[in-house]
Amino acid sequence: MYGQHHPNSNSRADKVLQTFRTTSHAPFGTLSTRILAPKNHNRIGPLFSTRLLTTETRAAIDKAVATSPVVLFMKGTPETPQCGFSRASIQILGLQGVDPKKFTAFNVLEDETLRQGIKEYSEWPTIPQLFVDKEFVGGCDILMSMHQDGSLAKMLEEKGVVIAAEEESKD
Repeated sequence: MYGQHHPNSNSRADKVLQTFRTTSHAPFGTLSTRILAPKNHNRIGPLFSTRLLTTETRAAIDKAVATSPVVLFMKGTPETPQCGFSRASIQILGLQGVDPKKFTAFNVLEDETLRQGIKEYSEWPTIPQLFVDKEFVGGCDILMSMHQDGSLAKMLEEKGVVIAAEEESKD
């Protein structure tokens, strides 16, 4: 039980680590993680269960990812992001000069199936998620790192999704 003393524990951190065990398995190529009950807890089974991505949800996400060269699954909309990570991702894409005509955002807060499905689809646990040319790039942390090291600008330019710099006219 949660209140039981663990005789081999030396610290509170050790107790927390011993309390839970995490397993992951990849049925049918989909990564799923289950947090199981404590080893000595009398309940059997997962505390949180996972779902496998349905064929319909996968097809819908495939279609969504193909709508534009740059697709962001986020909380809220570009005009009104509902979390700081989504806001930061939009700001980074704006700083990079992504062409709005080549960009689409999907608000995962409007559809719980999409919200959970995109995490399974990309095998990435957090939102926002960026796709460029149908390929998963990463979440906000990856975008921030790529922005800082210049690799995001290079990739977006190579993919032709940034607004072309206007040439200065010579007088």
